[in-house]
Amino acid sequence: MKERLTEFWKKYETKVILLVGLVLVASIAFQGGYLKGRALQESPLVIEKTANCPNSSKANEPNQPKTEAVANNPQPDNNQGANENKNCAFVGSRNSNKYHLPSCRYAKTIKPENLVCFSSKEDAQKRGYQPDANCIK
Repeated sequence: MKERLTEFWKKYETKVILLVGLVLVASIAFQGGYLKGRALQESPLVIEKTANCPNSSKANEPNQPKTEAVANNPQPDNNQGANENKNCAFVGSRNSNKYHLPSCRYAKTIKPENLVCFSSKEDAQKRGYQPDANCIK
């Protein structure tokens, strides 16, 4: 057994030393990178984007006159939803009857001048909007 080991060592000595050296260099480099990464670790960057609710500043104006044309209009008054709530839990468009989550990709394509804000699902449904099947399950 000792003879076979001696014979193996003489035949593959340089390759074994090279392999051991390569493994040592790789492990030292990994450890160095790991320790450096832990030292540089920062808290994650969080970006919050709120929905832009047009005409939300008019919500507190008590002297807003209501016209008969708006009252006789068969479509719901979509500005009222934007005026009543600055907190947009759901958004819709004046040009459709669907409401979305503000994070939905379809909600992000609504032009700001057509954006309607709702505080709840019930608020949106009271105004004649239906949930978008792609965003709201």
